[in-house]
Parts: sequence; C-alpha cells; structure tokens
Amino acid sequence: MNHRGTIHVIDDEPVIHDVLGQLLTSEGFEVELSSSGEEGLAKLAGRSFDLVLLDLLMPGLKGLEVLQALRRIDPQALVIIITAYASVESAIEAMKKGAFDYIQKPFKHGELLMTIERALNHKRLQEENVRLRGELQRKFSFGAIIGRSKVMEAVFELIRAAAPTRSTILIQGESGTGKELAARSIHQNSNRSGRPFVTVNSGSLPPDLLESHLFGHVKGAFTGAVSEKQGLFEAADTGTIFFDEISSIGLETQAKLLRVMQEKEFMHLGGIKTLRVDVRIIAATNTDLEELIRQKLFRKDLYYRLNVIKIELPPLRDRRDDIPLLVKHFLDFYAKENSKEIDGVSEDVLEILERTAWPGNVRELENLIERAVVFAKGRVITRENLPAFLLTPEDRADTDAEAPLSDLNLKGQTLAFQKRLIDTTLRRAKGVQKTASSMLGVKPTTLNEMIKRLGIDVSQF
Repeated sequence: MNHRGTIHVIDDEPVIHDVLGQLLTSEGFEVELSSSGEEGLAKLAGRSFDLVLLDLLMPGLKGLEVLQALRRIDPQALVIIITAYASVESAIEAMKKGAFDYIQKPFKHGELLMTIERALNHKRLQEENVRLRGELQRKFSFGAIIGRSKVMEAVFELIRAAAPTRSTILIQGESGTGKELAARSIHQNSNRSGRPFVTVNSGSLPPDLLESHLFGHVKGAFTGAVSEKQGLFEAADTGTIFFDEISSIGLETQAKLLRVMQEKEFMHLGGIKTLRVDVRIIAATNTDLEELIRQKLFRKDLYYRLNVIKIELPPLRDRRDDIPLLVKHFLDFYAKENSKEIDGVSEDVLEILERTAWPGNVRELENLIERAVVFAKGRVITRENLPAFLLTPEDRADTDAEAPLSDLNLKGQTLAFQKRLIDTTLRRAKGVQKTASSMLGVKPTTLNEMIKRLGIDVSQF
C-alpha cells in the first residue's frame, strides 16, 4: 500500500492506540503513538508530522496546552482534537487555538477517516497555493502574462529578445489569448517603458473616424470638426502604439499607415503641415493576414512591414499545464476584489478545468473563476460553483450521488456507486430503460426495481 502520510496520535488510552494504530496503518499511514502530552511534544520537537490526533483530556499536560505548545513549535501544524469529553465550549476554544477540526469519542471509523482526508486535502491545497504563489513571483510570468508550459517559455524568450529593440512586432493569436498583455509587456521591457503606451481599437471605428483618431485633424476638416485635434500617433510620440485587431483596418487607411511606418511622418486630416513622430508599432490580430492578402483585403507591403518579428500566442487548450497557475492568479485577484477568503479549488474542479476546450481562452477562464468566487459559499471552489455546461453527465451524477458522512460505510458507498452508474447509463441511453438494461447487463425488470429503490428520477432524461 502506498504511503499516505505520517500521523501522530497523542492519547493516554491504550485501546485508542490499538484501534487507531491498526486502522490508520491499514489505510496506508505511518503512525506514531504517544501516551501523554509531554511525550508527544518531545517527539514533535524533533520531527514533523502531516497530522496530529490529539486527545483533549489527559493526565499531566492537557490537550489544549499541548495544542498551544505545538503551535509555537510549528504554526502550520495540522491538528484534529479527539476526545470523549466534547462540549461546545471546548470545541470553540480548540478551534480558536488552531485546531483544524474536532471529533468525539466514540467515533465511527468512516467519519474519522473522512475528517483526516479533508484535513490532509486542506493542507495539500495550502502547500500548493504557497508553491504556486512562489512560482508566480519567481519565473512563471512576464509582466502580466502567466505561464510555465514550454510554449509559453518560448513566448517569454521571444518577448525578452524583442522588447529592447526598435523593431515592429506582430502578435498573432485567438481572441482571449492575451495579445494586449503581451504588447504591454514588450513596451514595459523596452527603453520606451517610461513613455506613452497608446492602444488603437481598430475594429470599433468607421474608416473616417479612425483616421481622425490616428492622425488628428484641423478645424473644418469635416462636418463637426470645430477645433483642431491631436491624433493618437502624436500622443504616442517617443512611446508605443498598439493596433488591436489590425486586420479590421480598411485598405485606404492601411496605405496611410504604411506611409507613417516608412517615412515616420503624416499630416492632420485637412492639414498641409507634415508632422514627424518616433513611435514603435505593435500590431495584433486573430485573423490569418496571409489569407486576407489572397482575398485582397490586406496590403502585402503593410504585412511585410508589420511582420518583422512575429509572436504567436498559443490557445489555452495547447497550454493546459498553465491552468493551475492561471486559476491561482485569478482566485487571488477576485477573492480580494470580493473580500472573500478562498484557499483554492477542489481536485475534481481542477480536473474539469484542465480538460475543458476553452474556446474563449484565458479570458473565458478568468470570467469563470470570477463567477465561481462570487458564488462560492466556502473556502474551496467546488463543482457546485461551476456553470452546468462544463459538467459532463458523469460529473453531474457524481455530484448528485455524493454520500453524507453518516453513509460512509460499505453499504452506503455501494448504493451510491449503483445510483451513479445507473444514472450515467440512463443519460447515455437517453432515458430508454431497455437500452440501459442491455448496457448494464441486467434484465429490464431488475433495472426498473433498482431505479425505484434508489429513488432515481427518470423524468430528467
């Protein structure tokens, strides 16, 4: 059996030593036994354990005194109080002094094991959060871009090499992959970082208005031009101008943009004075510009001017290793935004997030985490906080069939498994019981009897 961790039992009753020693060892834990608080603290001073089971009432040092001393030795120690003298007051006091949970003798083995498992899962979440936070701070981000996958490491290296240069950069990637974040990171790591960074939302303006925004205009240049206006190129002088979705710019404006890139000069709309600017251009697109060139919708010469250095941002489905880091980053941000304490996501939720296709990429994941934080009722994001479209029928069946602590015995687990299996099979059979019974290898009458006994609602299929 695999080693599942180390547990130190501090209790003065020999029978508890026998019961817990056998139970926990059979479950794969390494068990250390102490008969008094003094003995327990002596062992704890020389060695750390994953979990401590601590009796509340013992001769000599009492449980609460041991707990306080243990917390001084190891503030992160994970302790479950276990006692026959349970009371609301002692439970509250133990929790205030740092105990994770509180369980009363005589206890059910299943209930104790579930409490231990929950405590260890909590500890693993905390340790993973600390690790991820350290990774985020050390090396898995470039500016506001986060990633540790090989494809993102390659992107970071390209940005590091390109940022200090004067070269024009073309960023290509699907919507939601973080093209503007990449552009800002390039600007912040260049010698223009203290100068303006100006974004042009190319697709949100009609051609005439876009040109007015880019190049500015003189008074009377067109109806409504009641005064002279500075353009975005002037505003970005000595800095960086970022064209978001440059593929949406019309051919006429493309020609004028090409002139600025070649000559470093332009004129206000309606003006006659030539203006010179020193601007670095970064462009982004989610469209295949070469295909637009073939369709004569994009100028080839402009494309070559833009495509000096190309940075391709991968979709989230091609960088699934980054999902835990991104989830941690967004959890921290939105928990703070909503004044909530969130430790992390459950393991099954992380599995769901890692297998999802994410057509909206990082932006879609961010929106989902924000929603989950808003609706979270506890300190851990669970499946109940996810939108239904992310859950497979098996996920929903698992959620519906989760057994309460009181049913964590062989019979309860068997019934829960039967219900989950039948529910999943009925979903796949689209509610046709004859088909489902054939898939399960039982008679239709037997299946119908089990459906009634397990209380499965067949109207949902």
